[in-house]
Amino acid sequence: MALAAGLHFVATPIGAARDITLRALDILRDADVLAAEDTRTLRHLMEIHGIPLNGRPMVAYHDHNGDSAGPRLIRAMEDGKTVAYASEAGTPLVSDPGFELGRAAIAAGLPVLTAPGPSAVLAALTVSGLPSDRFLFAGFLPSASGARKKALAEVAGVQATLIFYESPKRLAASLRDMAEVLGDRSAVVCRELTKKFEETVRDTLPALAEAYADASVKGEIVVLIDRALPQAATEADVETALRAALEHASVKDAAAEVAARLNLPKRDVYQLALKL
Repeated sequence: MALAAGLHFVATPIGAARDITLRALDILRDADVLAAEDTRTLRHLMEIHGIPLNGRPMVAYHDHNGDSAGPRLIRAMEDGKTVAYASEAGTPLVSDPGFELGRAAIAAGLPVLTAPGPSAVLAALTVSGLPSDRFLFAGFLPSASGARKKALAEVAGVQATLIFYESPKRLAASLRDMAEVLGDRSAVVCRELTKKFEETVRDTLPALAEAYADASVKGEIVVLIDRALPQAATEADVETALRAALEHASVKDAAAEVAARLNLPKRDVYQLALKL
């Protein structure tokens, strides 16, 4: 396999080595330079699959050394070398420091390619039973309860399945705050997806908060929460929306705009617009 010069992101599911793709193995075998957040786990993965290092440089790239390691990797690519950056686990750049390396390569006009693989976000969405037509991956919530509740309130009205990564040490506190802010919604806790001790628990947020209140939990966790039920608009809501729309649109267009936004019959909204 002849690799093009540039940056190749490789999905390396360290905790479930059987999930790695053949394309990712080819890239790790043929790249000129290997980089990873933790080179020890990458080295272990290569040993499992019988990929020799053959004297190739292996560079650690993480949040604490990006300023020094990044330019080194960029120079290698500018010299025509192929650099493979292996994510710590799963699809590259999702809550991963390689994001900054990708930005630097793009800014330098270098090719950036990817060999995607397992994704905890998508795997959790697949098994959750929650709507998958629209979803919002919101990453990790803040560790402090006050900041966490504020972040939850900001996405409370989003009409999409909400997905969060969470630390096992904070799971109980986060579920408690989620239940308080988001209410009695359906939710799912996924743990160690695609690995030996995979677990999926489905219930309401209050019930999950109670179930995990004193539980000892280990592993990588994804929490998914159903979208908020749309609130029925009152006549006052419709009138307020119409007055605002009528400032820039005709009666007909304003009625159509408000009816579509509030999911109401166009004729009823039009009649109210005529009265106004």
